[in-house]
Amino acid sequence: MKRLLALSIVTTLFACKEDPKIDYVLFSGKIENPTVKSVSVFQGREKIKEIQLEQDGTFSDTLTVENGYYNLDHGREVAYMYLEKGDSINVSLDTKEFDETIKYSGIGSSKNNFLAEKVLIEEKADIDISKVYAMEEPEFIAVMEDLKNSKVKSLESTENLSSEFKATEKKNIDYDYLINLLNYPSYHKHFAKKAEFKASDDFMTRFSSIDYNNSKDYEALDSYKRLVQIHYAKKLRDSDNPSLIFDEVSNAGIDALKEDFSKSLRYDISPSNENLKAFYDGIMKLSSDEKYKEEITAKYDKVSKLAKGMPSPAFVEYENHKGGTTSLKDLKGKYVYVDVWATWCGPCIREIPSLKEVEKQFHGKNIAFVSTSIDKASAHNTWVEMVKNKELGGIQLMADNDWNSQFVKDYAIEGIPRFILIDPDGNIVSADAPRPSNLKLVELFKELNI
Repeated sequence: MKRLLALSIVTTLFACKEDPKIDYVLFSGKIENPTVKSVSVFQGREKIKEIQLEQDGTFSDTLTVENGYYNLDHGREVAYMYLEKGDSINVSLDTKEFDETIKYSGIGSSKNNFLAEKVLIEEKADIDISKVYAMEEPEFIAVMEDLKNSKVKSLESTENLSSEFKATEKKNIDYDYLINLLNYPSYHKHFAKKAEFKASDDFMTRFSSIDYNNSKDYEALDSYKRLVQIHYAKKLRDSDNPSLIFDEVSNAGIDALKEDFSKSLRYDISPSNENLKAFYDGIMKLSSDEKYKEEITAKYDKVSKLAKGMPSPAFVEYENHKGGTTSLKDLKGKYVYVDVWATWCGPCIREIPSLKEVEKQFHGKNIAFVSTSIDKASAHNTWVEMVKNKELGGIQLMADNDWNSQFVKDYAIEGIPRFILIDPDGNIVSADAPRPSNLKLVELFKELNI
């Protein structure tokens, strides 16, 4: 009896012992031709871990993560990954051909090799956005469906993928396809130069059955998150009553959307926004981030002072390329068209030919064309040479403290190029005037009898 009792105790002890649960990911790899000394793993914008590389480019660490999508960052390159507890993943790549050489091995490698292949499918499609979005509806849809079908085919042919991962990725592929289509009407207007274009009813019916209130997908899938935000951004852009759209977002039932959407609108607190007050009130309603709300309030207060007819902020004694200094007060009695730019800014440089044409058209008229560089002091010689080599006309100035110049801050400039029109009395005509490449600029000048 004692023997039976002892055996029973031993059996119970062994039966109750569980294998330890692995709640982490073993993550290792090797980077050929590394451009920096580490790799970082991100989930969204949050850095999960930064791992230092050994001398030979290898690395190894453990990651405590929840199951889901992550980014592997090295220098300026990014790879998309899906990590699950218990994975043991080894990655190898050569930075000289990052996307083409990235390979995964070990437990959990199949899903990550698929994600790498999905990126290559998009690269091989070699879609020229300007050409594809200029296509008429049937051609455009055919291109997007080919891209979608290539991804689905790769997903279905990849072995060792769980049914859950396949279902998730099928959603991602569908959402990416819908994002491309949702962007079509506005992109087609721009690239096909059809200002009055409207997509057909058949085209738009694709969006009528989409559920934009799926909190589970919003939390898990970046593709769905982008789709929902683009949907509401489009509604906001097309609405005559933005307050109604802000109410709709507020009542959507996705708490994270409120914060994300409010953050996406910081650049809409701008002098060019005809519904500035509605946007400000909407952001204040959606956001719970007090620091962000303080920043937006400060920006709103500044932008509110940039309305048409208000006294213009002034620049004082900016270096003139031709010698000496120039201040805004020196130009009183003339309209002043200010181009805020920098030598490193590609979009700024692309405006130069159009700016020269407008200057030529209004040469001798009551208007001064002023180009103000916000290059850093260390790029002074670059500015001097570019003005000379490109034979830039008008009045070429260099701001006194690049982005921190008072004129730049007073005009709430956060991106360039930025164009400003000031009247002969020193008052604002437009704090965010049309670009030289925009035909509306010449129309504006003619309306003002310049």
